[in-house]
Parts: sequence; structure tokens; C-alpha cells
Amino acid sequence: MENQPRINSALVVVIRTAKLSKLNESSGPEKVEHFVHNQNRPDKAYTTERAKRAGKANAASGKIFVTVPPDHFGPILAENDPERNRGVLVADWWEDRFECRQWGAHLPLVSGICGQSKHGAQSVVLSGGYEDDEDHGEWFLYTGSGGRDLSGNKRTNKEQSFDQKFENYNESLRVSCKNGYPVRVVRSHKEKRSSYAPEKGLRYDGIYRIEKCWRKVGIQGFKVCRYLFVRCDNCPAPWTSDDHGDKIRALPAISELKKAIDITERTDNPSWDYDLEYKSWSKYAHLILCTCFGILFLESKEEEECWKWKRPPPSSKKRVITRKPEDEVQERRAIRKSQNTSLKEKVLKELCCLLCGKVMILPLTTPCGHNFCKLCLEGAFAGKAFERERTSLGGRSLRSQKNVMKCPSCTNDISEFLRNPQVNRELMEVIEGLQNKTEKENEASGSMETNSDALPGIEENDILNPQDEELKRKKDDSSSLTEQEPRRVRKRTKVDAKDGLPKIDEAGEESNKVEETTNNGIDSPSSPLHVRSDDDSSELAFR
Repeated sequence: MENQPRINSALVVVIRTAKLSKLNESSGPEKVEHFVHNQNRPDKAYTTERAKRAGKANAASGKIFVTVPPDHFGPILAENDPERNRGVLVADWWEDRFECRQWGAHLPLVSGICGQSKHGAQSVVLSGGYEDDEDHGEWFLYTGSGGRDLSGNKRTNKEQSFDQKFENYNESLRVSCKNGYPVRVVRSHKEKRSSYAPEKGLRYDGIYRIEKCWRKVGIQGFKVCRYLFVRCDNCPAPWTSDDHGDKIRALPAISELKKAIDITERTDNPSWDYDLEYKSWSKYAHLILCTCFGILFLESKEEEECWKWKRPPPSSKKRVITRKPEDEVQERRAIRKSQNTSLKEKVLKELCCLLCGKVMILPLTTPCGHNFCKLCLEGAFAGKAFERERTSLGGRSLRSQKNVMKCPSCTNDISEFLRNPQVNRELMEVIEGLQNKTEKENEASGSMETNSDALPGIEENDILNPQDEELKRKKDDSSSLTEQEPRRVRKRTKVDAKDGLPKIDEAGEESNKVEETTNNGIDSPSSPLHVRSDDDSSELAFR
């Protein structure tokens, strides 16, 4: 090992981490993240001070009024509308996409599809983006996204340059088709080819369901993804004068299916379906009651038919945008605790024992460059002798053979090191100093979090008593005096270069750590770390 010195990898990581932190500090102040909580946003979309251009091009979304997660399927009910207590109704109108987002009908500000490829699609917007779209009111043919070159600074491009595939947003629509999920549909005034589009703004037209999807060659000569949407809402459409919602209707005949490829149809029962069994059973039960009691009243009071969830809706994978301030405080504390890891804590994570995984106590550095706790390394070789006695068949004694003791982290023999282990005093002092400073920083940050995260609505019982504040102040003063005591009063363990046996100083006090290890019986005479002679005894003394 003397001819081939090894690098202490733990110390290398510590030094590198410290250098990187200094570079980050010298590079300048930290980047300030501008974030406005939902309850502090205005009721309408606004332009921030950092916007380079005026208008809605750089505008930020206003307050979200509904309490639904971004991946919410189906209609938005009154229970999710604390502002108006009526939900989002059919024929609701908004001025722009920002206002439509505020009421949860369609969240993306640019994309026409809101969905996730493995979860499904929640809503779409008919805005005339593709000339292959066909709108027939109660049903329409929708074209998927993609197939256009948007490289560079291009935000829009109506020329298609490659084929569309069932991936990303297109795959989310196909997932909704397979499972029969309800999809919210919003029509925009930009769809000039449709007679069902509003004259201005955006309008919510209710719930639709995707019945089929396929791919075919579009008008521009490239393959596009196509989807058949059929309306299935309990409220009548905005362009009709009916008093009831949609009924079950036959699917329209689509001529382009003859040349289509990759056709996908739903095989199982849809999750969102029309409830017919409940109505037929209520009619039958009411007729039996009338017949048994001789009531000549043939007009039965039917239960209202409706579209509803036949299977539980898919669970949300995103958090609700609007929440209580208390919940946001708890999450902010958790994020601050996980992200604001100080340099000392990062360094301490690298100074862990390779056996127990904790911060080292009485660290030993082997010749192969690995670091272990003294007690952990002792326990790994407990009961093993350095040499093994050999005898021949004739009874003649042979020279004793050396036992090979491999390092727990590599294959190098460390038996010579175990005869005379040396505690790394420099590394031990670094660990103790970092632990003390980390504890002080945690206490200081905890008190700052308590003051900064205090909620505005504090009750009288939560206010500190002046007497309690005075006692706390005295306690802090006494602790600060204790910290300022001379260094000679604090007794620190000093480990000799040979062994790790304890020794009582002039005051008659002994290290608590050594007492604990002795009482537990770890320092057994059979351990190779304690094989010593009378002349080579080592001691632990207090400074």
C-alpha cells in the first residue's frame, strides 16, 4: 500500500462540493422566482411588468375560480364552483382563452387538446386549425395535432409537412375513445367554416364522447388522425330549442372509413353512458304498486334519464389549482425543507460510514482509501485472529500462517492496518464541526419558518404570552453564555496514533462514547483492533 497510495474518495467529493458552492456564491445573486398564488391573482388576465410587449401576447392567467384538478374529466358541477355555486353550464361564453381557462373548461392557452397520453383527454377546442375538420353540431370529425414544422420561432404554420401519429395529444384522444371518457367541447369564433360556431369569443357546448378514431390521407396529402365525436350531454345544445338533453342516437355513416387505416373502436362498455336500466325498473316498480293498491293512476312518475358515470372516473394525477392557504403553507414548508439543503448537510452525507450508512463516529481511513466507523469495522472482524497456528501430521509444529482480512468495500488486505488502527483525527474534527454548525442553522431556520409562514387569521389563543417570551429570552441568553465559555472548559477526546482504549484524565471524567461501547461488550479482547502489548497501549485523553 505504501508503494501504491490510494485516493480518499470521500474527501475528494467533500472538497469538490465545497469548491462548487463557492463558485455558485461568487457567480452572483440567486435567481428570483416570480410566482403569484392563485388567491392573489386578479379576476382577469393581466400583463406583468416583465412583459416585453403590451397586450395578451405576454399576459398571465388570472385567478382560477373552480376547484377541479387540471386533469378533471366530465362536466364541472356546482360543488366545484365556490364563486357562483352553479358550475359551468352549456352555452357559457368567454371572451378569450384566458377566461376559458379560469373556469376550467379548457386549460391550455394555445393547444386545442387538453390531455395526457397515458391518462386520456379532458377537453378540445374547435378553432379551425385544420381544414379537414367537419362540424355537424351533434357530431363532428376532429383532426389531431402535429404534422407541421414549428421549428425556430414559428408559432403557427398551416402547411403540413409530415404524417401525424397516435402519440402525445393524439394518443390521449385515443385513450378516451377506448375507455369512453367524456370530453368537454368548446367552440371558438375562429372556426369560420362551421355554422355552429359562436359569432365571437368561445362557447362551452357540453359533453361529447369519441366513438371511433382512425388515420387517413388528408387534404394536403399527408396522413392525419381523425376522431368521431358524438354529443352526450344532459343539457340541450345551444343551437336547439329542446327542453331535454341528448338521447342515444345511431352513429353517422362516415364514408372516409373505407380508405382509413389504424381504425380504433371501443370494445368494452363506456365509462360515461346513458342510464336506461334505472328508468325501466322504476316504471315497473311503480306499476306494481298501483296494481296492488287498486289505484287507477296509469301515469307513472318516472325518474329522470341522464348521462352519468357507469364506472368510477379516472383518478386525478395533478393537484387542485385552488386550495386553502393552510394547505399551501404546508406544501411550501415541505418544498423549502427539501430544496434548501445547506452545504454542511451535503458534505455530511458524503462523510458516511460504508457499513452503517450514517455519519462516521471515530472515523478510520484504511490504506485502500475507504472510511468506516471504528465500531463498525471492529464488528466486521470480531472473533478473527491475525494468525492461524498450523501443525503437521507428525506432531511437528509449523510456522503460523497469516490470515487475510479483506476490506469490506474492496478486495485489499487490511490485516496490517488492523494491528495498529489510527483514528483520523482531522476527519473527526471536520465532522464534529459540521454537525454543530448544521444544528444551529436548523434551529435558526425553524424559527424563521414559524414567523414567515404564520397565517393572517391567528386566534387569540395562538398569541404568545409575554411571560413565556421573557422565559424564552432568558433561556436563549443562558445558552449563548454557555457557547462563549473558554475552549479549555470543553473537553474533547483525543485519540492516540496507536490504539483506541480510554483513559481517565486528571478530573476523573471519561468519554461517554467509550463507556457506551465498553458496556455493550464490543471492545472484546478477541477483536483484532485490541490486540496489543503492554508497551503499545494507547489512550483517549481530554484536552
